Amino acid sequence: MSTGKRAGGLLVAGTTSDAGKSVVTAGICRWLVRQGVKVAPFKAQNMSLNSFVTQEGAEIGRAQAMQAQAARVEPSALMNPVLLKPGSDRSSQVVLLGRPVGEMSARGYHGGRQEQLLGVVTDCLEQLRGTYDAVICEGAGSPAEINLRRTDIVNMGIARAARFPVVVVGDIDRGGVFASFFGTTALLAPEDQALVAGYLVNKFRGDVSLLEPGLEMLHGITGRRSYGVLPYRHGLGIDEEDGLRVSLRGAVRESVVAPPVGEDVLRVAVCAVPLMSNFTDVDALAAEPGVVVRFVDRPEELADADLVVVPGTRGTVRALEWLRERGLADALARRAAEGRPVLGICGGFQALGERIEDEVESRAGVVDGLGLLPVRVRFAREKTLARPTGSALGEPVSGYEIHHGVAEVLGGEPFLDGCRVGPVWGTHWHGSLESDAFRRAFLREVAAAAGRRFVPAPDTSFGALREEQLDLLGDMIEEHADTGALLRLIEDGAPAGLPFLPPGAPAFPPHAAATTEGAA
Repeated sequence: MSTGKRAGGLLVAGTTSDAGKSVVTAGICRWLVRQGVKVAPFKAQNMSLNSFVTQEGAEIGRAQAMQAQAARVEPSALMNPVLLKPGSDRSSQVVLLGRPVGEMSARGYHGGRQEQLLGVVTDCLEQLRGTYDAVICEGAGSPAEINLRRTDIVNMGIARAARFPVVVVGDIDRGGVFASFFGTTALLAPEDQALVAGYLVNKFRGDVSLLEPGLEMLHGITGRRSYGVLPYRHGLGIDEEDGLRVSLRGAVRESVVAPPVGEDVLRVAVCAVPLMSNFTDVDALAAEPGVVVRFVDRPEELADADLVVVPGTRGTVRALEWLRERGLADALARRAAEGRPVLGICGGFQALGERIEDEVESRAGVVDGLGLLPVRVRFAREKTLARPTGSALGEPVSGYEIHHGVAEVLGGEPFLDGCRVGPVWGTHWHGSLESDAFRRAFLREVAAAAGRRFVPAPDTSFGALREEQLDLLGDMIEEHADTGALLRLIEDGAPAGLPFLPPGAPAFPPHAAATTEGAA
């Protein structure tokens, strides 16, 4: 690919949320870097509770961090300049260039603040274009959310600002993909339609030859071609943005769990607390042969669990209320009294403590915790963003921290800047279980406490598994997409003369109410 001061690029849009934009973007990045192209991912605005801390201490969406890994580059705040972290159905914390700048309602954000950020995100994109050969942008939701187009900075707003061509991804597994492709295009303004080069079908099952007549007819009525048909694959994916999913889902729900090395399996129950954040922490457990991970929301589901994880949350006080309302708090207390393992991570760690003083996140004041760990937490306005390293259970560990809560540890054994009391562990460190030797040592402790004859596999490398996964995404693009045509789009932009599909975008009413739809 030719290089210059301003790299070429592509926007991967979608007919809906969860159409596969993140996966396709990662796959294209991995395919390009294998061709010797220096490529960077970019998502102008992301809504997610799964985030990551870069080496410079900036918070970005985990999906963009994983796309950076697919591109074999270090993640940067430039790759996700705006991150929205929901705190309720109506408001989110706004993280700008890796730092929180305040809470904002959906109406306030879409009513003016978002539009003001267009210059910031285009500046970030231009910096990436000055450093890399290509930038692969991921859109959000659908570009045809007509109620939000006026202030859009992540779909056609950024595509038009950068003059990037757009490929629209559709999830055929949901049905209605042809109507979605046509309708998405036909609801765009003429200037936006001129950048929509074509379509990419995702999650196809069956004989592609049966789909080809439909693609030809779609070409006939839209003047836009298909850039490939990607097959449905179990266990593919990168770190998810939202929802109750884990990125290594193939090891959790979609395929048979790998058999254990020892005689027993190990069962892990993850409490599905409200506003759950960084639930990707359990991916490394799910990758272990013989470890079965499931999300739970009822106390009886803890009965046969060998380990219960209380994960991170954007609302620790709300999570505490939820645990109590559902009877899970009492079940956790019984487990601790019986010597059965519990692990709290970040917000889950805070919930396991004695007391929380919160005038920042929930503004609830002083709230009693579950009292399973000798810890008191005070919420600070300044967010802790860090990449700590250390050791535990005799093994090296690294992780990352994202929290407002400041923990005062009053007793117990030290554990990753948190503490341990018998079978109950607590830490603010996300990602610690990705440290292979530590994870094996931790699972041995859990198995011993649970009375299970479980043996961790001696050679499981979570980093290697993640690389294999990203290579599979690159393979999927290479084998099932028209890579030559995609490369021409990246270098040359959208083809000239693409036809306009009526009716186009309707006029935006002057005082239309904003909604949260499409903010992701």
